[in-house]
Amino acid sequence: MSKKIDEQGVSISAVDGKGPWDSPASGDSGKSGKPKASAGNSDAGSKPEPVNPWDPTPSNAPQGGRQRGPSLEDLLRRTGGGKGGGFGGLPARPDGKSWWPLIAGSLIALWIVWTSFHRIGPEQEGVVTFFGKYARTVQPGIQFTLPAPIESLQKIDTKQIQTTAIGSPKASSENLVLTRDQSIIDMAYDVRWSIKDPELYLFQLDNPNGTVKEVAESAMRAAVANFDLTQAIGPGRGAIEMQVRQRMQQVLDEYRSGVLVQSISIRQSDPPAEVNDAFREVNAAQQRRESYLNDARAYASRVSELAIGETAEFDKIYEEYRQAPEVTRTRLYYETMEQVLGKVDKTIVESGGVTPYLPLPEFQRRANAKNEPVTVTGKAQ
Repeated sequence: MSKKIDEQGVSISAVDGKGPWDSPASGDSGKSGKPKASAGNSDAGSKPEPVNPWDPTPSNAPQGGRQRGPSLEDLLRRTGGGKGGGFGGLPARPDGKSWWPLIAGSLIALWIVWTSFHRIGPEQEGVVTFFGKYARTVQPGIQFTLPAPIESLQKIDTKQIQTTAIGSPKASSENLVLTRDQSIIDMAYDVRWSIKDPELYLFQLDNPNGTVKEVAESAMRAAVANFDLTQAIGPGRGAIEMQVRQRMQQVLDEYRSGVLVQSISIRQSDPPAEVNDAFREVNAAQQRRESYLNDARAYASRVSELAIGETAEFDKIYEEYRQAPEVTRTRLYYETMEQVLGKVDKTIVESGGVTPYLPLPEFQRRANAKNEPVTVTGKAQ
């Protein structure tokens, strides 16, 4: 065994070639300073006592003469750097006092300033609690509160539009809804909402985001139940979105949630994936039927309008006929003959000093032939 002297003059025992907690071997009993146990000793056969590296007293010294090592207070006092130094070896102030009161006071003042002055952004509102209980709501700007933990301030963004997505266009996550005609559709939609009352939003509901989602699903099912399949996947989407928004706002106001629903946007409204192909074929057939019906309606409308116009024209002619029958009869005769003989290649005149037939069309053809340009074709010599 060897002895070492530390910087404070305290001797430390160490076992040569062994760790400080190793027990000496049975053959080294004399080196450890322990007498060998006799046959009559009650401790015979027991393991030797390990060496304590922090005890400066040799192990072979009498039990009553052992001295205890330096305590933690002594070590801290020695590292203080002398009188008035304090913990950590800080030098003393000119008046001989310690720096610790000033350091503690500075930390307390910094903590008060850090937790008492708050900057609220223009899109935010601050909710102040007094020992965890709601106290007031402060507006944007520099605001002052009592230091924590007396008063605490939580900033809430009241201008931000949050979006809750329900359902997904992927087939792996279907959101099935039942329509009025007992059909099933897969819907995916987004709910855009904001916070209108920070106090109610923080303290009235345990999980506001989850509440908004559940209310949206309930309102959507109630609204879609008023529409059949054709309307729900087509022209009725706008009406469904309006009804869902109204229902959601009514329920959330009854809950005193402090949430304002901005809009509902349906991203998908289709039949389930298993019957989607068959439904598309049925939908295409319905569209063709509507197209044929529209064509028939358009033709019927044209015929009806033409008949109405002819009837009105006949009524006008009849009124003229009643006033002047002879004149009207002659005019009708001439108009009818003009329509019948207008495309005939002959000119007919009445007899009475005039040649019954004049080949006026032949003269007209000759005149046209003279006016036409002459086209000469042939091979070059």
